[in-house]
Amino acid sequence: MARYTGPVCKLCRREGEKLFLKGARCFSAKCSFEKRSYPPGQHGLSKRSKLSEYGIQLREKQKVKRIYGVLEKQFKNYYEKASRQKGVTGENLLKILESRLDNVVYRLGFAPSRKAARQLVLHKHFMVNGRVVNIPSYLLRPGDVVSVREKSKKLAVIHESLRRVKDENLVPWLRLDKAKLQGEFMDVPNRQDIPIDVQESLIVELYSK
Repeated sequence: MARYTGPVCKLCRREGEKLFLKGARCFSAKCSFEKRSYPPGQHGLSKRSKLSEYGIQLREKQKVKRIYGVLEKQFKNYYEKASRQKGVTGENLLKILESRLDNVVYRLGFAPSRKAARQLVLHKHFMVNGRVVNIPSYLLRPGDVVSVREKSKKLAVIHESLRRVKDENLVPWLRLDKAKLQGEFMDVPNRQDIPIDVQESLIVELYSK
């Protein structure tokens, strides 16, 4: 299964902003972006060149790919699927990405980052509607219930992550039951309910060339 295995802090530095790819570390003094906010590489400290229109669109696409941990081929497939759906293509793309199982596990607070959520899903720690699912890219549908497997309910990483979750910060399209260690994917989110600062229209412009 293809995935990015390099240093994730370099991804934030390349995009020039925090993408919160390492969970709690991103909020601490250990965050590499806080120490070195310039791009990686030997020319990172030199003055940034002005981006062209294409460069701006490309950087926005790369940012979204990195936030959700998706590689190019799969991202392109998601875009093509979004373009075939009714509605605004850019918004459809984000809705698909937010419906991924690894993202929902992260949003519910069962994992400190999407990367950690992906690993937990791969190791068969979660069920969807009572059945074990170990595919991070599995797309949830409204009404699906995501729960921690019985034998995984004592995992420290899940409980430590849940302790940092505040009910008021949970997105409105998910419902969490901490006592049962399960959550419900109530509905596909509206764009205004997706807490991610990106301009998805730039991605549509890029792929429309």
